[in-house]
Amino acid sequence: MRLSTKGRYAVMAMADLAVHSQNKPVALADIAERQEISLSYLEQLFGRLRKGGLVKSVRGPGGGYMLSRPGADIRVSDIILSVDEPIQTTRCSPGTPAGCHNNKGRCLTHDLWEELANQIYLYLSSVSLEDVTERRVLGTSGLIQGFESTAAQ
Repeated sequence: MRLSTKGRYAVMAMADLAVHSQNKPVALADIAERQEISLSYLEQLFGRLRKGGLVKSVRGPGGGYMLSRPGADIRVSDIILSVDEPIQTTRCSPGTPAGCHNNKGRCLTHDLWEELANQIYLYLSSVSLEDVTERRVLGTSGLIQGFESTAAQ
């Protein structure tokens, strides 16, 4: 399974927003600079995040984006799904009985990969944005390189 840049960048940007907002709007240009993500790409992602109800925009001088609710109430799965990033591990279309073989049959390992997608979704649903920003999701890799220095800015 591979998570595209759309999902990864959305989570990175939301984590940055959560860390830097302090109850005031954050400009996308600032997030783009800190996270080294194209501003135009972020604008597209934040349009989807806004439609998904995860962020709200503030217009005018000093405007930008804010989280629509506390980070503890936003799940990583919500972020990924709001930018239309499917959590899929099979070649088959999710939820359809047709498989990926030419005869529409399912491969021998279909159920294995489908259950993996379910477990990934369950895990991402169990992790809040606050868990990420408070570093309660450290794995065996240790601290995330680069985020520590940007979070302190």
